[in-house]
Amino acid sequence: MKYLSAIILFFLFSVLAICQNSFSLKDSLRGALRPERNYDVSFYDLDVVVDINNQSLKGVCEIHLSANEALSVLQIDLFEKMNIRKITEGGRELKFQRNYDAILVQTNLKKGEQAVFKCYYDGKPQVAKNAPWDGGFVWSKDQNGKPWVGVACEGTGDSLWWPNKDHLSDEPEKGMEIHITVPSELMAISNGNLSKVTDADKTHKTYHWKVSYPINNYNVSLYIGDYSHFSDQYTALDGSILPLDYYVLSYNIEKARNHFEQAKKMLEVYEHFFDKYPFWNDGYALVESPYLGMEHQSAIAYGNNYQRGYLGGRIPENLNFDYIIVHESGHEYFGNAVSCKDHADMWIHEGFTTYLESLYVEYLFGRKEALKYLNSQRSMIQNKHPLIGPRDVNYQGFPDADMYYKGSWALQTLRFAIKNDSTWFKLIKGFYNTYKYKNIDSETFFNYVNNYTKKDFTPFFQQYFYHAEIPKLKIRVEADSNRTRIFYKLIASEEKLEIPIEISIDGRVIPLEAGTKERNIEFRKKFKNIKGVNNQSLVEVIPIEN
Repeated sequence: MKYLSAIILFFLFSVLAICQNSFSLKDSLRGALRPERNYDVSFYDLDVVVDINNQSLKGVCEIHLSANEALSVLQIDLFEKMNIRKITEGGRELKFQRNYDAILVQTNLKKGEQAVFKCYYDGKPQVAKNAPWDGGFVWSKDQNGKPWVGVACEGTGDSLWWPNKDHLSDEPEKGMEIHITVPSELMAISNGNLSKVTDADKTHKTYHWKVSYPINNYNVSLYIGDYSHFSDQYTALDGSILPLDYYVLSYNIEKARNHFEQAKKMLEVYEHFFDKYPFWNDGYALVESPYLGMEHQSAIAYGNNYQRGYLGGRIPENLNFDYIIVHESGHEYFGNAVSCKDHADMWIHEGFTTYLESLYVEYLFGRKEALKYLNSQRSMIQNKHPLIGPRDVNYQGFPDADMYYKGSWALQTLRFAIKNDSTWFKLIKGFYNTYKYKNIDSETFFNYVNNYTKKDFTPFFQQYFYHAEIPKLKIRVEADSNRTRIFYKLIASEEKLEIPIEISIDGRVIPLEAGTKERNIEFRKKFKNIKGVNNQSLVEVIPIEN
């Protein structure tokens, strides 16, 4: 009866929440930290058998947890397409019921109590229609006709294929073990270090992987195929050695040996700006995948076909690097080491990592080329929706790529506003190292900037992250034969916004500070060409009327 009462209350509160916004119960079950999720996961142990012919899975997952409060109902997440056969705790089989993708388990945990829940499950997981942009499995074949399998789950969530607490805020602080059983002629790759390979039976092998760091659920992945392995190493600034492991389709090994050399330069760049590769003890790996790419922790999915840029394009013609290696590996710093705790703040993952691309260019080719690189991405910014979305609903409604490119440009504009590159680089390095292996929200970053600079950038953050539109720079000119007055102001949603701007006067760029109230500057000279400049800040320049 106690259990039934808890379930009734659960539904009453859920219905109330739905009435207050346009999201569904299913959204809040997935995205909110409800009372049934008031526990902390310390470790996962996932054992899964992959039936490639039937495109199905069968497995068991141990969830090691401690209760933050007394719990009579506990939520575990697994998609409806998958079947929970039974759940046990301490050798006892527990009662449960399903509500969409949530499994509500009857339990009796006291505050602070530690427990291990074992979930036995099977089923055919969701198939991705267009990986990695939608979540699911990719069941494909390589050019030799051999099975080639992968899975990508960002946004959708890893509960589409294994039971877990599928919320960004809770990563297992003691890591995870992953055991994957596949046909003996194939190899199974996952996160962390390969600890051993065992014979499951006469025709199957089990690959045992161990992750020793906290890990986002969506970063837990597997790759199955006719892989060949080769290794290399990267020497850090302090002389320590990082193992580099590369798993590629057998016929691509020579091509990969040459192409993946650039990974060492990428690691050097990111170490320079932030610190050593964050998952040092688990090593760095690139794994050839049947989709373009994904930042799976310590096992980066690589599907760029050994081309420069993004499938051969997207980056300026004078640059020559593999976008997928640079971008997806950048996520090891922002996304995997520093992680957001709600999908509403996904710009932290994508905006920072896109900005890291420009730092890569700046380190290797100079500041001028970095600005060219940033400006080459500017046309992809839409400014139709705020960068920060609704919280507690696993928000997937971002309709464009603004979390990437506008997020990156917001950081570049903040750098321009701080006006001191030494301060800027110390700030972002300090922020990264302060919140490495932690889950944060946007306000964590905003507060860090304000405290570090001892300046209140709140109007800046409100404008660029909570409003869809960007500031507009309006300039008007009054001139006669020997005098020119230039009037300028920002048109912005935030009345207190003040940011640096630049005005070009006959080719000479003048830096100024602009706000929403009109200011002016006077010259005892007449000029032929006056215009606003925005190649260092995300501001729309309104053409001057003649």
